[in-house]
Amino acid sequence: MKYYSEDHEWVEIEGDEATVGLSEYAANELGDITFVELPSEDEDLIIGDTIGVVESVKAASDIYCPISGTVAAINDELEDEPELINESPEEKGWICKLKNIDISEVDDMMTPDAYAKYLKTLI
Repeated sequence: MKYYSEDHEWVEIEGDEATVGLSEYAANELGDITFVELPSEDEDLIIGDTIGVVESVKAASDIYCPISGTVAAINDELEDEPELINESPEEKGWICKLKNIDISEVDDMMTPDAYAKYLKTLI
């Protein structure tokens, strides 16, 4: 299951690894993404750290880490194809994978249903 932050990042836990990305809502709000700055592999992160930047035709926005951990992998396809975040934000457009995570931190995140309700408050 995916969990969502109020900053519109998502995290999906698989075993002892977490995949992090931007929500479909965030991708739609940003418009056509033209550049993505990714974190460095082996970088230690805590909740709220900036893990990258997305630039679009509308604006540049920081990407915040929704869960603490160490960067195990980055989606280097985004360097050549930043539009993957627009095309498939919650699948192919993932930002990074984290190891050494604290699984209890997802308790403070939203389930897909809670996130959908949260989005309705933004309209």
